[in-house]
Amino acid sequence: MAQIREIKKRMVAVRTIQRITKTMQMIATAKFTAALQRSKATRPYTERIRALVAEVAAAAGDVTNPLLGHRSSGASGGKTGHQRDVLLVVTSDRGLCGAYNGSVLRTAMAEIRKRRGTSRESILETSGKKAAAFFRFQRMEVAHKHTFGDKPSFEAVAALADRYMADYIAGRVDAVFVTYMRFISNARQVPEVMQLLPLALPAAGAAAGPAPVYEFRPDAEAILNDLLPRSVRVSLFQAMNDAVVSENVMRMVAMKAATDNAGGLGRTLKRNYNRARQARITTELTEIISGAAALE
Repeated sequence: MAQIREIKKRMVAVRTIQRITKTMQMIATAKFTAALQRSKATRPYTERIRALVAEVAAAAGDVTNPLLGHRSSGASGGKTGHQRDVLLVVTSDRGLCGAYNGSVLRTAMAEIRKRRGTSRESILETSGKKAAAFFRFQRMEVAHKHTFGDKPSFEAVAALADRYMADYIAGRVDAVFVTYMRFISNARQVPEVMQLLPLALPAAGAAAGPAPVYEFRPDAEAILNDLLPRSVRVSLFQAMNDAVVSENVMRMVAMKAATDNAGGLGRTLKRNYNRARQARITTELTEIISGAAALE
């Protein structure tokens, strides 16, 4: 009797968990759809502006800009031969999203270990409560903690990018890297370390015929001074959008797997319950028959 009661309690608990995980899966699906639309809307602009910057920089010749690494000789992030790099680690505020946070944090720790014992120093910054909690557990100092939520606003991300550019141009830091989960497709998300500053521009596309000759109005330096900060802002914003999409798709997959596992466990418990109930009925019938035979 006690075994049957215990199985029944577990069946109720599993059904409750299954309803919760199913609801969380539906919420994650809705958030993923909205985040994917935002990411797809910004990606063409991000890719085009980076390609445009590469074309202008290649055609401009000897035009230099601090964001491309052409800083003044006195701008240095630390002592001679010592470089200070900012490493922004982007994770989620909540868990239950599979290997999302673990993959990003492992990639970040590998990047930090690569710098240990060298002349490069990592200044940690986090986006998301999971990264902040992880580095607190590791007893590693975090310079700044950011929270952008499920819908990062361009204004908030652009303000952070502007601070990074100001620190880089002033020589307070020598490079800025972003560790995040890059969204490639629904079935593939890859943890990546992106160099935000100095800008690593893609090679300009090779033309089939003669190289085009550009006439710049205003001059190429003025155009680059406008395009380069835009490229930094939209690159960081695209990374944040990709991180949100990856988080929600991995949570959706994790909750679907949890729902399916709960369904399988529920069926197993139901089978065990029926077996235990049948065994109890058989035992009671045996006792009744034995008692009746004893009275004859």
